[in-house]
Amino acid sequence: MKYLPIGIQTFRDIIEGGFYYVDKTQFIPKLTSKYYFLSRPRRFGKSLFLDTLKEAFSGNKELFKGLYLYDNWNWEKRYPIVKFDLSQAYPDTEENLIKSLDSFLKAVAKDHQITLEEEILGLKFKELIQKLYEKYNQKVVVLIDEYDKPILDVIEDIEKAKKNRDILKKFFEILKPSDPYLKLVFLTGVSRFSKVSIFSGLNQLNDITIDPSFATVCGYAQPELESVFEDRLKDFDKNKVKEWYNGYAWLGERVYNPFDILLLFDKKMFKPYWFETATPTFLIKLLQKKKYFIPEIENLEVADEILSNLDVDNIRVENLLFQSGYLTIKDFKTKGNKNLYILSFPNLEVKMSFNDFFLGYIIENSLLKDKTEIGLIEAFEILYKRWISNRVCR
Repeated sequence: MKYLPIGIQTFRDIIEGGFYYVDKTQFIPKLTSKYYFLSRPRRFGKSLFLDTLKEAFSGNKELFKGLYLYDNWNWEKRYPIVKFDLSQAYPDTEENLIKSLDSFLKAVAKDHQITLEEEILGLKFKELIQKLYEKYNQKVVVLIDEYDKPILDVIEDIEKAKKNRDILKKFFEILKPSDPYLKLVFLTGVSRFSKVSIFSGLNQLNDITIDPSFATVCGYAQPELESVFEDRLKDFDKNKVKEWYNGYAWLGERVYNPFDILLLFDKKMFKPYWFETATPTFLIKLLQKKKYFIPEIENLEVADEILSNLDVDNIRVENLLFQSGYLTIKDFKTKGNKNLYILSFPNLEVKMSFNDFFLGYIIENSLLKDKTEIGLIEAFEILYKRWISNRVCR
């Protein structure tokens, strides 16, 4: 029986350490253009896929033995890699964010024995790419993980979020004039900020977030779960596992969150493992502000412009709920010239946990907290009356 790769996001460690690995390398040859963006909720395997790209473009063939890519890749070419994980940045102040980005650039330059002379952050990024190209006579692969973390970490402070957004915008702008030196640019994140606010210079960015051909690039599809984890799954009721943890969809086959599955096999208990890794307090506040009644969010109908783009200047709760993984695509339809998506909770874990958290937060942070003798039914009645009153006043 292999080991469970809980918390391991490094492809080499998984392959060499005897861990379970669900082969996602068949998606790598599909990256036939230059600029890509992928949004998935936290703990879905984005970082692992990005690290797999690093090993593939570095030409480390033996790591892929037995996997799809081994016989379906040109291993003779090796590309210089620029890889950043912006979840490691310090976004608390503008100065610290700039220092973090500068530190990332210097670390890559040091690894390749390159001296950077530019002082301005964006120009230094461009210089790094160009000098790597010149040193190796080969185009550069740029991999940026969790690009939006410096914004999301301060999202409750809108002014600070805007300042961090503007810093990142200037930082990413240099990718366009660096085009002649680039082989591939692949960015991942939880949220898809609008091109105007972040990627204004990358009009050709291919967003594969809602692309059926990449629907299972992260997460475990049902056949993958049953084949790779056959020896572990036999100890569980498959229907119960599916009810609890399956259901995430991006216009394609539904998938499981890997974090849930690995923890389930490790702990042998059904618990909301993924939900417990974050507290959606900011979302609950937005739901209150927008006067949403929780049953309403189970069948939200939204269009492309709401689903795809998050704007710091006008945050939509529907967008955050979808991109953070609390809602997923249940159905898709067209009405006239518009694409419409029906959003709902993906599974029992999220539905149950979100409702429990919402109720607990409302009771704890409303006038109800002063009524120490109040029962749960009375609490529901008061919350329902408030909702009805708000609906009438709209």
